[in-house]
Amino acid sequence: MGGKIEAYIDLSSLYSYIAFVTLQNVRDTLRSHSVEVEFHPVFLGAINVGSGNKPPWTLPAKAVYGIYDSARSLERVGLSHLQTPADLMAAGMTVLPMRALSFIKTRYPRETFETAFLYLFHCFWAPPNMNLTDPADLKKALCDVRAGFQGIHSRGDSSAPLFNSHEVDAIIQATQTKEMKDLLRKTTQEALDRGAFGAPWIWATNSAGKSEPFFGSDRFHFIYKFLDLPYQDVALLPPSGDADGSKSKL
Repeated sequence: MGGKIEAYIDLSSLYSYIAFVTLQNVRDTLRSHSVEVEFHPVFLGAINVGSGNKPPWTLPAKAVYGIYDSARSLERVGLSHLQTPADLMAAGMTVLPMRALSFIKTRYPRETFETAFLYLFHCFWAPPNMNLTDPADLKKALCDVRAGFQGIHSRGDSSAPLFNSHEVDAIIQATQTKEMKDLLRKTTQEALDRGAFGAPWIWATNSAGKSEPFFGSDRFHFIYKFLDLPYQDVALLPPSGDADGSKSKL
């Protein structure tokens, strides 16, 4: 066993949020199997353009189906409180926050980077849906995030900001540097070179050094099989399978 899971994700992708939460929930178990997890900030808009793909809501039939699919997927990971921004196309121009996250990843410990990523996901998708394309809103979000934030039900230590005001200013300023512009472009191109046509785009490498791509937030059983990890697949239970005669429950 062993290997690595790399997830190319963007704040504007709801299923990236779901994949992020899913991987965080099993990170300790993956670590026990010597599987490393790494998140890569990318700009989904450039992936769509570079691959010739289009956002699913631009096709009416997909848009209608997506209402049902997203609700089911969100419920499974405890994120039913989320709502889509009023103008997802405008909000989806996430170059600024993705550069900020790229900077945080290069300058801070992994835990800090992933806490910031989780909180910005929350700000983007939870009411009242902050406009993270606005430098002022992005700055406010970075000032508000607390150390130990683990989601809507556990906001962390309210007395311990993740970043101080000087650090936030440095992060915002870094979004306009050539270094961060180039880094986001490079990581996005890396995803495209690995076959990405959307997000989350997951690149898994097993203990033998073989790599394969996986798309979406509902392919983890395939990923675990590829990595040769023990897992329990979805199973349909009989109506009265228990020895005591009581009905089985999912």
